[in-house]
Amino acid sequence: MLESMWQGVVQVMPALVPSLALLTAAVLALHWLGRRSKASVHGQRFRDQLVVAAVILATLVGLPLTLPLENSVRGQLLTVLGLLLTAIVTLSSPTIAANAMAGFMLRSLKNFSPGDFIRVGDHFGRVTEQDLFHTEIQMEDRNLLTLPNLYLATNPVKVVHADGTIVSAEISLGYDVDHQLVEALLLQAATDAELQEPFVHVMALGDFAISYRVSGFLQQVRQILSSRSLLHKKMMDRLHEQGVEIVSPSFMNQRQVSTAMIPERSFMIAGRSSGVDPEELIFDKAERAQQIQELQSNYEELKQEVAALDEEDPQMARKKRRLKAIKRALQMLQSNGEP
Repeated sequence: MLESMWQGVVQVMPALVPSLALLTAAVLALHWLGRRSKASVHGQRFRDQLVVAAVILATLVGLPLTLPLENSVRGQLLTVLGLLLTAIVTLSSPTIAANAMAGFMLRSLKNFSPGDFIRVGDHFGRVTEQDLFHTEIQMEDRNLLTLPNLYLATNPVKVVHADGTIVSAEISLGYDVDHQLVEALLLQAATDAELQEPFVHVMALGDFAISYRVSGFLQQVRQILSSRSLLHKKMMDRLHEQGVEIVSPSFMNQRQVSTAMIPERSFMIAGRSSGVDPEELIFDKAERAQQIQELQSNYEELKQEVAALDEEDPQMARKKRRLKAIKRALQMLQSNGEP
């Protein structure tokens, strides 16, 4: 009996070779993609997720076609598989499928990438990851927030330009202060805050105060939080130095005494700084994601340049050394980002 069973297995084995080969190839491909996704940079991870989905789908469709089955049974299996996939897509459409489609849309629009500052709803931070189903941002408190791609696709997303943005601050001052003096002081404050091409707008003439807005161009968007804080400090410094009192929009000047609400300057603490770069601490993961993306882009460009050069070209050795240096830097950044 055992001999007859063994003979049956031997006879069936040749027919099972295609199915076994397909399963082996699928398992190896998924294992390789899983290891690669841990060290993938932006763009590669999204592509790897698509490849994983394609491998799983191809395996599910290929197994019934390669198994030694009758045509009627094979057709029934394919029909059941089609119904199963349709049911999965239909039932998951409000969440998984919808987020995947939104991920495709966001990738095609290319409005933002890792390292960019974005604001959506009440959330503000730097993008750290863009996957098929979600986008991760690092917020002002350094914590990570995962947003479904469907949420980003159905809500307005404000993206801070990587090549520079406008930093603004508003303030309310009384009608007893000449607007020309206010404008000059606010422009000086913006210049002291290292903002380029500053300008001042009168936003509103309220019942008790005038609302001003001072703005300036900030080229280093990575310092946007510090620049806003520095602008507020410089505004107070310049206004208080000239005896201009800062009040709230609803303040009514009905004082019985003539004491102005301007704090005395303490010269002992003036100019002191903690020496800490807040953006570097808050947005460390987003900063690393942007550096990896930039290095990956430089690596691919330099790789193409090396491929186009002749071996005897004097620039070949220098470019190859630069390629190795960029590759080492990429490996260091990726290893530092692993938990």
